[in-house]
Parts: sequence; C-alpha cells; structure tokens
Amino acid sequence: MVTKNANALRLSAVDRKATSLGLSAGMPLANARAMLPTLKVMTANEPADLKLLERIADWCDRFSPLVALDSPRGLLLDISGAAHLYGGEQAMLDRIRALLLNQGFAVRGAIAGTIVSARALAHYKDGSVVPSGDEASATAPLAIEALNLDPITTHALRRAGLKTIGQVAKRKRNELNARFGAAMVATLDSALGRIETPISPRVPIPDYMAERRFAEPVVTEAIILETLQSLASSLGEILTDRGEGARRLEAAFFRSDGAVSRIAIETGHPTRDAAIIKRLLGEKLDALADPLDPGFGFDLIRLCATRAERAQASAIDFDTRENEKREIAFLIDRLAARFGSHRILSFQANDTHIPEAAALAVPAQYAEFPRISWQATRNGGEAPRRPLRLFERPEPVKVVRVDLPDSPPAQLRSRRVWHETVLAEGPERIAMEWWRHQRAQPTRDYFRVEDEEGRRFWLYREGIEGRETCQESWFMHGAFA
Repeated sequence: MVTKNANALRLSAVDRKATSLGLSAGMPLANARAMLPTLKVMTANEPADLKLLERIADWCDRFSPLVALDSPRGLLLDISGAAHLYGGEQAMLDRIRALLLNQGFAVRGAIAGTIVSARALAHYKDGSVVPSGDEASATAPLAIEALNLDPITTHALRRAGLKTIGQVAKRKRNELNARFGAAMVATLDSALGRIETPISPRVPIPDYMAERRFAEPVVTEAIILETLQSLASSLGEILTDRGEGARRLEAAFFRSDGAVSRIAIETGHPTRDAAIIKRLLGEKLDALADPLDPGFGFDLIRLCATRAERAQASAIDFDTRENEKREIAFLIDRLAARFGSHRILSFQANDTHIPEAAALAVPAQYAEFPRISWQATRNGGEAPRRPLRLFERPEPVKVVRVDLPDSPPAQLRSRRVWHETVLAEGPERIAMEWWRHQRAQPTRDYFRVEDEEGRRFWLYREGIEGRETCQESWFMHGAFA
C-alpha cells in the first residue's frame, strides 16, 4: 500500500512476502520499485483504515472503557483496575492478541506504565509486560526508532552515535533540551517511566456502569431483555446509594465476532426504576430501522448511565395530580424512545410580542416549568385575533391596488391564486424589538382580511405610516380556520 507523504509516494503497509524481500513501511516507492520492478502496489484508503481502526476500538471497549486511537494503526487502553478480571496482565494481553489474531489481524501488544514505553515495547518487544517502575530497564536496549521521533531527530541521534534509548538516557537533560527541544526530552522521560500523560478516550467515561459476561453467547430476545432488566436493577441500586437518577442510558451489545451495537435512551426526569428502564429499552429496540442482529450471539451486554443527576424525593399530597404527571412523563419518554426526542415537542410561551417568536417548540423531555404563562389575545365571544395556522416564514404576496394608506389591498395574489378582499380589520401595528437588533427593523401593520369565498388571512405591510407600498412590502403571515 502506498500513500503520499511530503510530496513523495511512500509505502504505508507491506505484507509478509514484501517484508521478507527487504521492503518496509515508510520506504519511498521509487526505491522499492528499484529493488522489485514487479512490485504490485495499491493506493491506501486512509478513511477506510480509520473506520476499521474505530471498529476495533469499539470491540476493545469490552476490556476497558478507556480506549484511545493511536493513529494510524494503534490503540491505547488504560487497563488500571481491570487486569484482575482476566487473570492478570499477561493473561489479559495474551487474550486480546489471540482474539484479534482469530479475526484475521496482525497484532502486536505490550503493557507498561506509560504510553511511550508501551508503544515502544509493542513494536520492538511484542508480548512483553513490564511492571510499573521498570520501564527504564525494559526500554534501554531498544533502538531509538522506538521513541517514534521525527526522522530528522532520529537521524541526528544516530549520527551522534546514540543508537539505543539507554544511550540517549545517559546524556544530560540540558544538552538534549538545547539540541532537540523539550518535546523530545518529555518523550524520552515517558519512555523511561518518569512522567506520564493520560490518554484521551474516544468515548466519554460513563457516570455508572453495569455489565454481564456470558460463558456461552446469547441470541434470544427474552434473555437479552431479562439481562437488561437485571443490569438496570444493579444500576438502580448504585444510583440509589448515591442519591442520583439516570437521564441518559446506553446499552452496548458485544457480539462474539467482534461487532458492537449500541442503543441509547433519554428520560425527562432522573430515574432508577428498573421496570421503566427495561420498558424504554424495549421500545427503542422495537423502533430500530435495522433490528438488532445477534449473529452468533452476544458474549457481553453492558448498561451505562452516561448522564446522571441528583434525584430529589418529593412528598405527594393526596389532592395532587402527581400520578397523572408521572404517567404523562413516562408517555413522553416512551414516544421519544420510539420516534426520537426531537420529534416529541412541547410549546412554551416566549417573552416577546413578535408573532413568529411568541411560542417556542422545545423537546418535551427537556421542557422546564414555564416562567411565562400564555396571555389571552381575545375576549369571550370575540373572533380570533391570531390565525390558527402561522406560516414558518411570511410569504410575499402581490398587491394590485391599495385604496387608502391604512387599508388592506383590494386585490392580492398568493401562491398563484387571486383573492378579492371583501372584509378587513386593522391595522394592528407591531414594532420590532430594537434592543435585540443592531439595525433598526421596519414596523408591521397587520390586517385580518376575508376574500369572496370566505377564506380569512393575516396580512401585514412592512414599513411605516406614509410609506409608499410596493410588491415586496406585503406579506401573508397566516391563515385562519
């Protein structure tokens, strides 16, 4: 495989046969063809390689939730506190390597106390496990290429006779810092186990997590739902002890062949009820356009609370309608799990007199108690002052004539249809909110008009009194029922 690097084609990956013939990654393509004129090459597909690496990272999430990419073809796992689940660090490393080999990948791996030392050992001492504190002695005999420095620095070190990490480590830090910079010294100290920087995981760490591993992969829906309820109960106990409830939960299903599927649900209020969580997850599974495919079975199912909040206990009076509110909230959560939270909306009043901004549509799960109540715009028995249907954007209309300055048009054309004005009310002047705009906005004169067929519309003229009307100055903003 070849890729373009620094305006030159270089080998990015080679197979075993090419390696045995003296080729290696990073070699210029011209040099490789000089050695092997019949060499077959293909252009590397870097986006596809990255996508594959992310899939492997998802699979590695079963061993540790802290997984980071080490591009172009490496992964970093923080296994602190997780190795004992697999019989120790060596057993865990052997298992990961064996499973990846079974999937058809060539894999190298090592365990060490720092990122740089683990990366160096994985490339030059595959399968090694170095206890924390022994990184210096383990990496000292490795070639300086194991530090993964830039080619200029590596070449300069070799010209100075420093061919191993141990030889470089014996030099004084002020000399190295003055010649190669602080970044190179920091990389060296990390390889020797003196300093460490944490990894940046691909997925944020969940607040709480519960999982179940199976000796034999499971495929039936009944067992999957039962497992989810059991995990929800375990998660609920943890949340109860902490006095919190989950607002967003994610279920991850790890297939035995390496594929990973995830579903997520959200709730309007913090919850730790296992029955509610199971019901919402069941709704989500039923609503999937691509049903959950167990393949050869799931060997691990995990339930995470990715967002948790403080759950306040509330005292319920006998005269309140608390149960009805809870049922409505549960209905909203169910509909959101099936159709998406962005489709279940709640309308709330907004502190403005601009018609198109008087109401806000927000996801019902996140709708808070309204600070502003709805204001009545008409008295009892009076005709509606606002249309039932308000257009998303005011539509320009063509006006034929206006008899008086403060009167609506006698004829207008909207959506290719001519309307003759028979009755009209207005004007109702609405001034724009000058404090919210940098430039002055024109006022609007609204009219309620009725045509010869009894259809009623809400029109406005954009401008000020005395302004000469024109085709672009009249707009239709809504239609009455």
